[in-house]
Amino acid sequence: MALLEEPIKGVPVVKNYIAGEWVESKGELKDVVNPAKNEAIAKVPISTREEIDAAVEAAQQAFPDWRRTTPLARVRCLFRLKELLEEQFEDCSRIQTQEHGKTIDESRGESRRGIENVEVATGIPSLMMGYNLEDIASGIDEYLIRQPLGVFGVIGPFNFPFMIPLWSAPYAVATGNTVVIKPSSEVPLSQRKIAELVDEAGFPPGVYNLVNGGRTVVNGMLEHPDIKGITFVGSTPTGRDVIYKKCGETGKRVIAQCGAKNYMVIMPDCNVQRTIPALMTSFFGNTGQRCLSGTVLCVVGDDAFCNRFLNDVVDTASKIKVGYGLDESIQMGPVRDAKKKAEILGYIEDGIKAGAKLRLDGRKPTNLVGDYPETCFLNPTIFENVTPDMRIAQEEIFGPVMSVIRAKNLDEAIDMANSTSFGNGHAIFTSSGKAARQFQYNIISGNVGINIGIVAPMAFFPFSGMKDSFFGVLHTQGQEAVRFFTESKVVIQRWL
Repeated sequence: MALLEEPIKGVPVVKNYIAGEWVESKGELKDVVNPAKNEAIAKVPISTREEIDAAVEAAQQAFPDWRRTTPLARVRCLFRLKELLEEQFEDCSRIQTQEHGKTIDESRGESRRGIENVEVATGIPSLMMGYNLEDIASGIDEYLIRQPLGVFGVIGPFNFPFMIPLWSAPYAVATGNTVVIKPSSEVPLSQRKIAELVDEAGFPPGVYNLVNGGRTVVNGMLEHPDIKGITFVGSTPTGRDVIYKKCGETGKRVIAQCGAKNYMVIMPDCNVQRTIPALMTSFFGNTGQRCLSGTVLCVVGDDAFCNRFLNDVVDTASKIKVGYGLDESIQMGPVRDAKKKAEILGYIEDGIKAGAKLRLDGRKPTNLVGDYPETCFLNPTIFENVTPDMRIAQEEIFGPVMSVIRAKNLDEAIDMANSTSFGNGHAIFTSSGKAARQFQYNIISGNVGINIGIVAPMAFFPFSGMKDSFFGVLHTQGQEAVRFFTESKVVIQRWL
């Protein structure tokens, strides 16, 4: 395969996938833009309310037969899907880079994590099992069975267009439900590819549906009485004030995974040579557009250690190569679009005005490799002399910006991390088991890293979250996803 080979050719018009058919939308078309080249690579419809209603109706009609399909037969469809995803692994990865901008290595990692969720969901014959006990009273037995509920909506974000819907959809269909997927209209091509492979894998019509669009589609999902639950990944204002609130009003189950402000705490006894590369991936991987990105670097120790460590961090970050992610040598791609770049630049200006020292200025992409427009490119930015009350230390920037805070000791570092409104993926770097346990015990965070920069749970563990990073009870992935997509029915029986 040629180095910069692009799977998406021309400017195709994306269709919806409803009841096993590719359907042209009547909605307005908008451009899907490759952020590295700043050029349109597809057109995506902003589908109408009638189109989301048609998809829900198709899913509802497919549900009774799919529910009665045996778990073994259901997962055979997933086994075929997994095989097809493996065969198309490189194309799936390149599509992500082409539509989103992340590096090809990051896209391959995303593909692998998505496929792993399909793989875990194939274990439904065991994962969905209930339990029983005989003689709970004289001659009476009791048992629990898990049953599917119906139609579920899956709302995906822009930053992981391939993987995140796969945190939910495989578990939903494996347990006997049907789904309607709504990808971000900024990056619809990865989900189009998955739907093509779903079709090829032989899922019955209506079990798996795809509707492109925006707010109209989301509201249609939230208000439709036949949708039993929603999974969502996106910003905290949308997750809390729209998704979670509306699901509460309409009685839907909900998983709303939202924003973050993750602290990476550096202890003086950390392994510096291994910590700094982990920090580069954490803060600047996916161009900082990740809810598990490091955003605040909290260095604990005396001035000599802090200065020496920060010098090494700045030196390493200053050498990161920026460019089109299909080039294997590139370490950081563009942000998703010009609007997001402008928002990040606004945060940098705000940090300067607040008195933070701009140690590494990434506003001009001086490390840009190749003849590409600067429209969506930035270099890594590092602030020091940041205080916890500053906006750049409190709000989610969602870009390649590191804010450095110093702490006298671990207790102070934990207090500062816990003072934010988020609790998604904090981490500590240390050689001390005592410090690691203290951090793990006291930090308010759903995902905790110990010498790990990106605290991303494997598919057989839930993707957790606390405070304003998560709204709901159960989580995506693994056994918690199985519980979310099923209801527990308890049967108590006596035969005379």
